[in-house]
Amino acid sequence: LDGDRLRAIAAVTLLALAADETLLILKIVFLVLLYGFILLVVRSATKDIGGAPQESIILGAAEATALREELGVRSRPMRFRVLGGPGLRAGTKIDIGAATVIGRDDGIGIHLDGDEFASGQHARIESRADGVWVEDLGSTNGTFVNGERVTAQRLKAGDVVRVGQTELRLEA
Repeated sequence: LDGDRLRAIAAVTLLALAADETLLILKIVFLVLLYGFILLVVRSATKDIGGAPQESIILGAAEATALREELGVRSRPMRFRVLGGPGLRAGTKIDIGAATVIGRDDGIGIHLDGDEFASGQHARIESRADGVWVEDLGSTNGTFVNGERVTAQRLKAGDVVRVGQTELRLEA
């Protein structure tokens, strides 16, 4: 029995040593991966800090105006001037916010009280980065820009929007 016992102890000892070696190898692999990840993070952070060089240019007034028009950037906020209609007095100026709803419902942006051809929530006027947009909100009689029925359209200064019987001209 002593020989069998010694062989069993030797086998258990060899298994324990093999398990210890396997764990040691796994620890080393984990540390290598961890250091590799840290290296990638540091390299990425230092790369972002440098950034690309920024170029500066000076434009004349005419060039700056042309560039603003090309990019659709406004120096002043856009607004509507009421041309006519039963709900608003002609000549009234209406500033355009981020998003304004036009219609007959109470509590909306541009309230068209008395315009029977306008829906409750007729159209939305929205000032976006690329300009002012009008979007019909499923109205019965439609939304018109310069006499043409639209579902959604970017507006430019001078465009006339008709909602019901009310006409509004976009001014810069």
